[in-house]
Amino acid sequence: MFPRTIPIMINLSEVQAASPGVHEVSCDPGCRWSSHVEVALDAAPDSDTAPCPEATWATDAIRTGLCGTVSPRVVKFPDGLYRVFYSQILPREGFPAGANDYDNATTRILSAVSTDGVTWAPEPGVRMGAQQGGAGDFRVVSSEVVPMAGETERLRMYFECCRGSQQTRNGIRSAVSSDRGLNWDVEPGERLAIGETNISSPRIVFLDDGRCRLYVHQRGVGIVSAVSSDGGTTFELEPGVRVAQAPPHATHTAFASEILRLGPSSFRMYFAGYSSPRHAAVLTAVSEDGLDWAVDPSPVVSPSGSGVGAAKCSEMCVVELPGSTPESGRFAMLFEACDGTATDQRGVWRVGRVLSQP
Repeated sequence: MFPRTIPIMINLSEVQAASPGVHEVSCDPGCRWSSHVEVALDAAPDSDTAPCPEATWATDAIRTGLCGTVSPRVVKFPDGLYRVFYSQILPREGFPAGANDYDNATTRILSAVSTDGVTWAPEPGVRMGAQQGGAGDFRVVSSEVVPMAGETERLRMYFECCRGSQQTRNGIRSAVSSDRGLNWDVEPGERLAIGETNISSPRIVFLDDGRCRLYVHQRGVGIVSAVSSDGGTTFELEPGVRVAQAPPHATHTAFASEILRLGPSSFRMYFAGYSSPRHAAVLTAVSEDGLDWAVDPSPVVSPSGSGVGAAKCSEMCVVELPGSTPESGRFAMLFEACDGTATDQRGVWRVGRVLSQP
């Protein structure tokens, strides 16, 4: 089981339009990341299974995996404010196991803010609820937030709308916001569906020719892509597989691509590789065109065997931090971290954080 809970943070501090510039970083974060995992956004404790969105709790409160915090996605605004959108997993009525029974859990999309990209303060209000997003009592997850094509103020969120288990057919839907991502209006229809399959973890990359590419995870296949010529409303599936699920590190699945633009013909992807349902690590790949990817043989962030990331390191977002330069890059990676303290290496899902190393 992996929670269905995004490319580099969307950086609007220099470019506010839907263009390749929002994906650019000053330098390549590469493959060297610290092994020490800090908690960026904690899970609600067992004593608060209907929490206020802005709630925080003691670190030593009892948590057994009923609630979880996953799928971080960051936008940086022109005034320097960072906003992370993330999914909170909660027990659904009649299914008290919550995140430990993910197929029967519910989720909602929340947000938190930061001035340094490292410490985060949860915000009041729900950004997107399951019913609002068309998922009934089940799940809306993986909130990919990007500038809306042709607009200088509005944002579009792409999200997974899942009305049942992870085997259930689902699709990618969208919503728009005019207030920097606090309130959202859901758009009609689906942006992408692939037959009767289950797809998840949408990621948008704006291309030089004005189109945009949507990367998604297709269950049983790996990471695939579709392209849009109308600003991101309709997408046509592209041939082939971008990153296939394959041994040794992604035997079970490869999903949740995080794509950084390093230059006109240079991209780096981070993605989650599950060698089995009980073990996940963050892998990386490089590409010249965004279609053909060469996967590095070694994970860049691996389960530690203890602490918050003991069992799984999964869906991630890379944040370029204040003071980062081409000569000395400073980055944080926010990712889903599971401590494996419940049956079958499940347990408490939190948003963890590691820092890049020189």
